[in-house]
Amino acid sequence: MQIILMEKVINLGQFGDVVKVKNGYARNFLIPQGKAKRATAASIAEFAVRRAELEAADLAKLADAQARGTAISGVTVQITQKAGVDGRLFGSVTNADIASALVAQGFAVEKSQVRVPTGHLKSIGDYTVAVVLHTDVSVDITVSVLGEH
Repeated sequence: MQIILMEKVINLGQFGDVVKVKNGYARNFLIPQGKAKRATAASIAEFAVRRAELEAADLAKLADAQARGTAISGVTVQITQKAGVDGRLFGSVTNADIASALVAQGFAVEKSQVRVPTGHLKSIGDYTVAVVLHTDVSVDITVSVLGEH
């Protein structure tokens, strides 16, 4: 299926590119998320007319993400979980736990934006976690996992 990208999509293309993707990927993910539109003659013509307006909106989203990124950059989040005497947690700290701790500190972050490179955190310690606010804006925060007995 031919689609027009309404924003930058990693490993697919830039804003405004007309690309061919599998039907299911377009129907189930890209179009419902607002990341793309079907590339018909009418939609291509409409996109050409509204391109400046859409680019301005995309730049506004990027500027907002950069501003939020500078505020979040370098923040330390402390999460307390039950742990054994050897420092291993009973359970784990997930990206949802980290996102809710950031929201409690006053930062607007969704759990899908928190990227834990090693998977769930399963022991006490300090970890570096990436928060991806936009496809071009990624900041690192420190997650300090504390144990309680």
